[in-house]
Amino acid sequence: MHKVAVTGAAGFIGGYLVEELLCRGYAVVGLDDFSKYGPLRRSFDDHPRYTFVEGDARDAELMTRLLADCDQLVAGAALVGGIAYFHARAYDLLAANERITAATCDAAIRAHRTGRLRKVTWVSSSMVYESADSWPSDEGQQLDIPPPPSAYGFQKLAVEYFAHAAWDQYRLPFTIVRPFNCVGAGEGRALGAEQVMSGNIRLALSHVVPDLVQKVLKGQDPLRIFGSGEQLRHYTYGGDVAAGIVTAMEHPDARNEDFNISAAEGTRVRELASMIWARVRGPGSQLRLAHDLPFRHDVQQRVPGTGKAKRLLGFEATTGLDRMLDEVIGWVRAAIDSGAL
Repeated sequence: MHKVAVTGAAGFIGGYLVEELLCRGYAVVGLDDFSKYGPLRRSFDDHPRYTFVEGDARDAELMTRLLADCDQLVAGAALVGGIAYFHARAYDLLAANERITAATCDAAIRAHRTGRLRKVTWVSSSMVYESADSWPSDEGQQLDIPPPPSAYGFQKLAVEYFAHAAWDQYRLPFTIVRPFNCVGAGEGRALGAEQVMSGNIRLALSHVVPDLVQKVLKGQDPLRIFGSGEQLRHYTYGGDVAAGIVTAMEHPDARNEDFNISAAEGTRVRELASMIWARVRGPGSQLRLAHDLPFRHDVQQRVPGTGKAKRLLGFEATTGLDRMLDEVIGWVRAAIDSGAL
């Protein structure tokens, strides 16, 4: 039985990822320090093939011990959040994530040299394309455009340079995956999050879908959105993101390659708001929008090329936005009822 280590296992994407790995028959060891959401339980915590380790991915010695008997590593640990988080924690994101990446690389190089580790699958971000001025963003564009202006985007690009450098010097095989606008249940308000208000609603500081859902469910009218509402995003279901990551991890043609993991269809924020409003208030209810000042790093278009993942991996994200919204609305409604939001 192959064993996979997952860092950031208690995170939003991490939860979907561990579940996907277990469904495919892997033994999984997950690492997380609960620094974002605090201690929590997942449905798979008691699974016989899952072992959870509470610890910090910046601890290279801990990482080395963790990887000693693992065949694969999915490196997902990072300080990460929504657009407001980029501004509130810019230095922390850069410094902490660089330390996480370096410690992960150090441990993985040792494990590949002396143990069973065959490859690292690095979870990067669509933010490496932050400076794009033409679309879609195909793999490789990140090397031709200016570097990302945000600290978070710049650090995610640095993750990719770490992956290439570890191969160049130590022959540590890698795959890079870039999720686009992951949507699903389970992403809550980060511990110690800044108080950011949109009208009378405190944002969850996660991403646009749960924040819009929260505002509509709490009765905000007019509904406040950041900027013009013309921002274009490709919302991708968390289960599809996890399936894409695991497929890239195990596929022989993914060795030393990079892939966008995304839905092929884009939706503007204004359209998204209308869909959420109709689901919560009813199709006959009139939507009124008000506009807050946008954040500086709120990229207006984020459009992925998805052809490489389909061509080399046979992967496509197939879950429609309607199903994603049904899941998120149900989850946010339950969180509001329980007092969590």
